[in-house]
Amino acid sequence: MALAKQGLTFSIKMPYIKVWIHYVWSVKNRQPILIDKFRDKLFQHIRENAIKKNIYLDRVNGYTDHVHCLISLGSDQTIEKVAQLIKGESSFWFNNKSGFKSHRLEWQDEYFAVSVSESMLDTVRTYIDKQAEHHKRKSFEEEYNTFIDKYDFRQFG
Repeated sequence: MALAKQGLTFSIKMPYIKVWIHYVWSVKNRQPILIDKFRDKLFQHIRENAIKKNIYLDRVNGYTDHVHCLISLGSDQTIEKVAQLIKGESSFWFNNKSGFKSHRLEWQDEYFAVSVSESMLDTVRTYIDKQAEHHKRKSFEEEYNTFIDKYDFRQFG
């Protein structure tokens, strides 16, 4: 208002959006094929692909049978579309372009996605970064059940 009174004008570009989503999905039938040599290259590829697709990927990590991503959605992105872009392209790359001939990667159709508040970002980042340590103590199934209970997920329909 003070600038308008002084005769100054300015342009505000919109929208300003900050919507953080923590995604988790698993390898089909929870097959533990994401061994270290595959996992590191796969995650690097996911990072590179996210840049090409204008997906702001803050974190990606996981363990032998699942992946965690922390993503800030853009104004034209949906939770489902981002999951499809990352999951679909990464399995295609793994199976056709990575050179990993000994294994075939398929993702489960389902995924977990929950919003993350700004105040919890550092906690979620640390949790994602320390997946290997975390899964020495807790299986993916135990982790999954904890998420379902903690966030009170229910299936509808």
